[in-house]
Amino acid sequence: MMNSSLQQYMSTGNISLCYDLHPNSCPKLIYPLAVKVVIYCVIGTVIILTTFGSLLVIIAIIHFKQLHTPTNYLTLSLAVADLLLGGIVMPPSMIRTMETCWYFGTVFCKIHSSLDAVLCTASVLTLTFISIERYYAVCHPLLYHSKMTTLTSLFMIVICWSYSATVGIVFIQLNILGTEQYGDVKCEGECAAILGPISSLILSLFTCYIPSIVMVSIYLKIYLVAHRQLHSVQHSLSQQNTSRGVHSTCKTERKATKTLTIIMGVYISFWTPFFIYSLMVTCFGNIGPQQLFDMFSWIAYSNTACNPIVYAFFYSWFRKALKIILLGKIFKKKSSRINLCS
Repeated sequence: MMNSSLQQYMSTGNISLCYDLHPNSCPKLIYPLAVKVVIYCVIGTVIILTTFGSLLVIIAIIHFKQLHTPTNYLTLSLAVADLLLGGIVMPPSMIRTMETCWYFGTVFCKIHSSLDAVLCTASVLTLTFISIERYYAVCHPLLYHSKMTTLTSLFMIVICWSYSATVGIVFIQLNILGTEQYGDVKCEGECAAILGPISSLILSLFTCYIPSIVMVSIYLKIYLVAHRQLHSVQHSLSQQNTSRGVHSTCKTERKATKTLTIIMGVYISFWTPFFIYSLMVTCFGNIGPQQLFDMFSWIAYSNTACNPIVYAFFYSWFRKALKIILLGKIFKKKSSRINLCS
């Protein structure tokens, strides 16, 4: 039987049902047409930037021999995770967000939720491994080439995707157990993972919170070391009265600092609201409407649209590679051996 509050909402025309003839149908929120158009445009832009941006990065790294480096292999792994997220996970999520109902069946709901967990975990872990690579590059430059080899990068990638796949398997099992325990709260037209509070907290710790804390700590260490190195070099060069060297060093350091600021600023800005809200939901139960959770989820998803810009487009040699790709010059003979640094 439909409760009185739902009947009242339905009478205003803002609420309908996902399945009119189903006795346990979820309510469906109907947005005004103008609101739907705006949200579809915003989310569609995020999906397009994520998909095509990641695809361009993948093509650039695979095609150009000069980009076959341990560092770029990690960037390639990140781009693959973001491409799959933008191409497979985001489109059904967009329809669910706008229609407030899930129309793709129970089986695909479980597959979709599991893929979402796997790819988001892979993306966050790859960002963490990139921070480790940056740590050796800045803090231990003499050890960098011996530590960060191609084999090391491939090992990191295998660990990242194996761990993420394990998370997906565990997620499915926990979702099945949660459905058996709390299945009476579900309605037809809903696609939401049902996890116990302890299971949800543990899963969040090992897929989001701990990798994020590690990443933030590493970048903070990198910033402090780079800042200390700058002062040391400035003092040494000032003793030699080589102002040109000071200017060059300062310019290089400003660029490195700017890069780190963009990396951490984008990640923290986009993921923090989702982390905080997820933690509140885990600890205190369902404290807000599904639309609020969807909004924070899409803010976090938007970070994947920025990844190609921050980790690839920021560098001049990547911009040159992308220009060659977009102009179709990659089909020319020996284009893979073009010098991108000239």
